[in-house]
Amino acid sequence: MSSLAATLSPPQAPKAEYRVLGAISASHMVNDMMQSLILAMYPILKGDFHLSFVQIGFITLTYQLTASLLQPLIGLYTDRRPQPYSLPFGMVSTLCGLILLAYAPTYAVLLLAAAFVGLGSAIFHPESSRIARLASGGQHGLAQSVFQVGGNTGSAVGPLLAAAVIVPFGQRSVAWFGLVALMAIVMLLQVSRWYAAHNLAAGPVSLRAVPSSPHPRGVVLFAIGVLLVLIFSKYFYIAGISSFYTFYLIEKFGVSVQSAQVHLFVFLLASAIGTLAGGPIGDRIGRKPVIWASILGVAPFALLLPHADLFWTTALTIVIGLVLSSAFSAILVYAQELMPGKIGAVSGLFFGFAFGMGGLGAAALGLLADRTSIEFVYQAIAYLPLLGIVAALLPKSQRRTR
Repeated sequence: MSSLAATLSPPQAPKAEYRVLGAISASHMVNDMMQSLILAMYPILKGDFHLSFVQIGFITLTYQLTASLLQPLIGLYTDRRPQPYSLPFGMVSTLCGLILLAYAPTYAVLLLAAAFVGLGSAIFHPESSRIARLASGGQHGLAQSVFQVGGNTGSAVGPLLAAAVIVPFGQRSVAWFGLVALMAIVMLLQVSRWYAAHNLAAGPVSLRAVPSSPHPRGVVLFAIGVLLVLIFSKYFYIAGISSFYTFYLIEKFGVSVQSAQVHLFVFLLASAIGTLAGGPIGDRIGRKPVIWASILGVAPFALLLPHADLFWTTALTIVIGLVLSSAFSAILVYAQELMPGKIGAVSGLFFGFAFGMGGLGAAALGLLADRTSIEFVYQAIAYLPLLGIVAALLPKSQRRTR
């Protein structure tokens, strides 16, 4: 670990700090893996605690709503008063949620555990997104993609680990993953030292020059509204896939719990690969084409999904994961370019809104599933990617990195 600390020194030239990006991406992987363990445990928790689908949805709603409400506030505060050492503190909160999840005796304690995980994400995402931008060397899309792919990889690995460890050994085996969280805390301490040194070298926040937006205020606010509509479309749809995919496969095709979790892993892995591609492509050709293609382009596959057999369901979800996941990095960097100087607030707003829509979607779709069926839910959400057409209303991005 000392070698990592030695290499994470403040940059002297505008070049990408790949070791910093790697460290923050690895920490993002651990953070989101903890969240995905909750999702992957849903079949186990449903049986052990005799939960309905709407109660399952409320677990997702709890941790995502906690994150969504707090992230914009934390981002706005840290724009004015950077908090380099908030990152390991956020991971400590996630660790506490994990331990509570392992030993939760009641549904109420499950919700409390989910809230701790949400708090950890609320603290982690705005500052770590800012660090990714600082370490980008001007390749903002690439940096955000590297950062995001860590989270997506963690989300993908969670169900696989659940199938290998939690299903055979039970709920309390979740506590073993706390060792991974402890390693992430140590790594984040090294990143925080780099960030503190970099922030000190940049001088007081009040004296730094704030770049102006490339568009008038009215255009910026309208564009932010359009981007939030796109986030709603993406994450409401993703909530239906990630929260209920295992149940959909079990109910429709009769697969085992472990097989369903492997299918969920394949979908989330495809999402991680798509995330890694979206940012660099946006750096090269512009953010707007990536946003347009990634959300509206997935609509035909989403409409076909409810009518496919098991083989084509797997194939279609891989394509959906690859295409749809490329949007977020492009959307986030596009928004940061619209509002330069407010990186934390913008990151917190978009991460928070994404979490909120995911949580609201899980709760609403869980209620719909209880009253109808999982198959009906998949038929209903298939139309959401058509909202990607509103990307045509976005002004052209003014900044591009070759």
